[in-house]
Amino acid sequence: MGVAFTHPIEQVLHHAFRDPALLQQALTHSSYVNENRDSVLTDNERLEYLGDAVLDFMVAEWLFKQYPDLTEGQMTNLRARLVREDTLARVAQRIHLGEHLLLGKGEAESGGRARPHNLCAAFEALVGAVYLDAGLDVVRMVFKPLLQPELDQALRDESARDPKSLLQEWVQGRYHVTPAYETVSEEGPDHAKTFTVQVLVNNRVLGIGTGASKQAAAQQAAAAALQRLQAEHP
Repeated sequence: MGVAFTHPIEQVLHHAFRDPALLQQALTHSSYVNENRDSVLTDNERLEYLGDAVLDFMVAEWLFKQYPDLTEGQMTNLRARLVREDTLARVAQRIHLGEHLLLGKGEAESGGRARPHNLCAAFEALVGAVYLDAGLDVVRMVFKPLLQPELDQALRDESARDPKSLLQEWVQGRYHVTPAYETVSEEGPDHAKTFTVQVLVNNRVLGIGTGASKQAAAQQAAAAALQRLQAEHP
């Protein structure tokens, strides 16, 4: 027999809550509680706080483990893009989260179900609810697939403006050649190597970089070359 889902959001998440009260709380906006003083329901603000922290960690770990060639700066930019309000609100819209929110009458009538802040807060509260209900491994299984399309687009955008791409565009436009990358050295044991790469244009070394992979070292070399070229050609 398959898992019995008692709420439409459980079906979307592919997760049946052991404690349905957590899901109910994640979907309850403060305006509903304020307008229904006799209700035993609690709003989702505390779960939102927890989910925000869990989501930050999950995305940071995801980027670190799955994309070893990304620099610290790239990971920081990607994480910020994934967990910002408009991104999470867009994901929440995709799973029709707004339809299931408990809102006060005034909030609902003023468009609260489509308001990005409400959608983002509810999504983060859902993360917190799943974390409390089933732990971090289930959070990963539930929310990575939902965020993957956003990450794919963010990676495409990041690639379009990474140092190697920018350097190639600059050099081809000015010199009509393609930068060449050479590995200068590899140091350390196999499980923890450090690579040094230099980038050359017309046999002139423009930048040197180091990293845990050749790709990361090449990105650093390209960044150094861009800085040098920008100083030479302000």
